[in-house]
Amino acid sequence: MASDGTATDWPYIQGVPIYTPFIGVMGAAASITLSSWGACYGTAKSGAAIAAVGVHKPELVMKSIIPVVMAGIVAIYGLVVSILIITNLKAPPEYTLFVALLHFGAGVTVGGAGAAAGYAIGVVGDYGVRYNAREGRLFITMILILIFAEVLGLYGLILAVFMYANST
Repeated sequence: MASDGTATDWPYIQGVPIYTPFIGVMGAAASITLSSWGACYGTAKSGAAIAAVGVHKPELVMKSIIPVVMAGIVAIYGLVVSILIITNLKAPPEYTLFVALLHFGAGVTVGGAGAAAGYAIGVVGDYGVRYNAREGRLFITMILILIFAEVLGLYGLILAVFMYANST
């Protein structure tokens, strides 16, 4: 492959594939999409339980909103990594395939962890809110389990940030 700019080396620019920015953008898209999906699921599942509890015990609604807030934080993790990736995109000669794959891996990592954390928060929030309405002593237990579910998304964020840091 010649890198003198002729038409014979079309899919490459100075040895770098022209599709490398697409791989980086897909990492950013995976980051925000998957983590937002997890946040949506956690919010919907917990919100349904809050609405069901609010019918019989309206005084517990504000106390039961914690799973929804924690699910929203998962989406913020994906947003942070997406912004990091997008701000580092460049044209193909400067944006190598290695950097693009690191960005894609970082996006999938935080997105997948966010989806898993959102799912866990939704399930724990649903059952936790419902059973807390029956037995008030379960509130602290619900919060602790929600924290452990949230940490799954935080692990993905930490790993994604390390991957991003190695790409610059």
